Amino acid sequence: MKITVLTVGKTSIDYLQKGIDLYVTRLKPYIDVELKIIPEPKDVRHLSPAQQAIAEGKLILKHLTVSADTILLDELGQQPTSTELAALIERKMVQGLRELTFIIGGPYGVSDEVKKNVRSTIALSRLTFTHQMVRLIFFEQLYRAMTIIRGEPYHH
Repeated sequence: MKITVLTVGKTSIDYLQKGIDLYVTRLKPYIDVELKIIPEPKDVRHLSPAQQAIAEGKLILKHLTVSADTILLDELGQQPTSTELAALIERKMVQGLRELTFIIGGPYGVSDEVKKNVRSTIALSRLTFTHQMVRLIFFEQLYRAMTIIRGEPYHH
């Protein structure tokens, strides 16, 4: 199975990017993983938050494939524990799913159109994080999930 993490805009904070790179490298022996960065819409600074989410949503939808199961990371989603996230990923692997795509929206979330086109929604926490921090936190959780699936001690 391949896991794609779809994000809007580059990670501009150096230490966050280094952490993301670290966990992507750690994940490679476990699973095929890709960070797919969608460029921000042009003239985004001239858009309202709602307009920005709609513009980003159009770009996100262009990158979704019919064959992939899609999960949106959103503050209103279910909040799985690390072991529950691992179980969810393992179920998808056992079912023979070829691609699982996780979507991390921009600073104002995603449009309603994107929400209509995903299979499920999860939240990493009830706390609020920047969309750039979520990337690092999520990649760490993916790595943790893989070690849980393999029964390795990282989780403890």
